[in-house]
Amino acid sequence: MKTTLLLSATCALALTSGLAAAQDKGVPIGHIADLTGATASIGKAYAEGVADALKYVNSTGGTKLAHETVDYAYDAPRAVATYRRWMSSLKPVAIQGWGTADTEALVDTVTKDQVPYFSASYSGALTDPNKKGPKSTKAAPYNFFYGPSYSDACRALAQWSAEDWKKKGGQGKPKWVHMGANHPYPNAPKVACSEYAQELGFDVAEPITYSMGPGDFTAQCLTLKELGVNYAYVANIAGSTTALLNACQTVGAKVQFVANVWGYDENVMKAAGQAADGVVVAVRTGSIWTDNNPGMETVRKISAMSDPSGKTYRQLSYITGICSAAYMAEAVDWAAKNGGITGPNIKQAMYQTANWVPKGLEGVCLPSTWTPDDHRGLLRVMIYQGKVTGPTDAKDVSTLMSDGTMSLNKVAEIELPRRAEWIGY
Repeated sequence: MKTTLLLSATCALALTSGLAAAQDKGVPIGHIADLTGATASIGKAYAEGVADALKYVNSTGGTKLAHETVDYAYDAPRAVATYRRWMSSLKPVAIQGWGTADTEALVDTVTKDQVPYFSASYSGALTDPNKKGPKSTKAAPYNFFYGPSYSDACRALAQWSAEDWKKKGGQGKPKWVHMGANHPYPNAPKVACSEYAQELGFDVAEPITYSMGPGDFTAQCLTLKELGVNYAYVANIAGSTTALLNACQTVGAKVQFVANVWGYDENVMKAAGQAADGVVVAVRTGSIWTDNNPGMETVRKISAMSDPSGKTYRQLSYITGICSAAYMAEAVDWAAKNGGITGPNIKQAMYQTANWVPKGLEGVCLPSTWTPDDHRGLLRVMIYQGKVTGPTDAKDVSTLMSDGTMSLNKVAEIELPRRAEWIGY
């Protein structure tokens, strides 16, 4: 990675709310992040990964990019307003975005303005650049993300669950249910994944609704118990997962929870303690913080941009933020050498390399391929299972992971077929 990005001191060091003004002139990049809103429990870590990666790339020399971060507090209208202000002032050539509601709201606009939008939303609706899929609702030629779509990650979890049922000697049809808030993000994979679960032989129950924020989910857990659900897909964010797991443990709902990429992580394991034991989660990267390999050596150098001591434990979302920023940085670098740094050239850069891994991040960012006809960059899904062996309240996450009280263990690696009818939803 040879592109240089100039980070604001506020974003790089503290990631506090509000606007972080770019320090020097350069090619403009926007960064929309949730640092204080409903998804901040995962949004802050992801934004830190983006920020540290950009600062690290900046230290290597090359094309200068002026980078601006706005905390939109998970308020979609605020994100749209920020984008409009940027287009009249900053005029970014690319954007690092965040949520599903705001990303989907901007699809037509970024297409018209020809601004590549690298989101942390993995909605399947963003994967069809030409609206060719039978269930696509619109073309999204300027939308990209690193990782499997929500729909594909959920399909992989359903596949794992079907295999798990057989391994355990389950009799008859296992029961599957989708759990999440009535919101664009948790709703994104609901239809696609439920269809595939049914195809795999599950009896699919009616979705169970629960809020994105923490609450009393006793009623939902009792419903799981009454329905006899075997596998429950958790579509909400990590914060509400903790409350859900605790409530279900209290009422004795013995369910195998499988969580979306934002629904379960090391912080949930600490907060929920042994109620979080055994949860299975889709992971976007090939490595987690406890791994040691050359790619993770680069990740630790990137982490040192904001934590020179090296003592901060970096959760799953942080490493994913690094990958998103790294792909964008290399695309900008390619554009600089191939006709100039413009939105259309950055978009073309995304199609230049099959099985693409950013330099220095081998084993971390999984090989990804985007084409002009298919923005499903990654169909390989890493499946991990959390293990909690004792009390978690008296120690920090780093200690809990190092002493073995908590661990994340890879239990499967699923390569999904690139089925044409799955694109766009």
